[in-house]
Amino acid sequence: MKLVLKSDVEHLGRMGDTVDVADGYARNFLLPRGKGVAATPKNLKALEHQKRLIALQIKAERQAAEGLAGRVSAAVVSIPVQVGEQDKLFGSVTARDIADALAEQGIAIDRRHILLDKPIKDLGSVMVQVKVHHDVVAQMKVDVVRAVPKEEQTEAQKEERAPDTEPAASL
Repeated sequence: MKLVLKSDVEHLGRMGDTVDVADGYARNFLLPRGKGVAATPKNLKALEHQKRLIALQIKAERQAAEGLAGRVSAAVVSIPVQVGEQDKLFGSVTARDIADALAEQGIAIDRRHILLDKPIKDLGSVMVQVKVHHDVVAQMKVDVVRAVPKEEQTEAQKEERAPDTEPAASL
C-alpha cells in the first residue's frame, strides 16, 4: 500500500515521503495513529501544497533541536554514586540516571535518546552523545563522582553552622 507520511517514522521515512508498506502495517499502525494517509491522486495534490508547509515545519523543528542541543552541550551533569573499596561502583550509571539529572536542570530528554554503548561503571568524566533530532546529535559531559555518606553530610553541616553561633560584640 502506498502512503504519504504525515510525521517521521523511524526506519521508514520522514514527514512528506511517499512510501510503500505492507497493508497490515498501514491499516493497523500507521493510519490509526495518524502517521500517514493513503497516496490517492487527491491526497497527492494536497501533498504538493503541504510539502511547503512541511518544509517550514521541518526547518522550525531542526532549529528548536539545535537550540536544545546547545543547552545539552553546555550542561555538565554530576551524578553522585555509592562506591566501595578501590572506587568500585555499587551498580552503574545508566541513561535513565543521566536523563533524571538533566531533568533536574530543566532539560527534558527521553532516556532512549541518550546513546550509551554500555552503562558507566567507573568514576570520572565521560562524554555522552544525546540524539536530540534525527539529524542533530549533541555531546555532553557526565561526571560520575563519589557520593558523600549521610554521616559526613551532617558533620559538614554542623561545621558550616558553627561560625554563625558566635556571640555578637557589645558596644
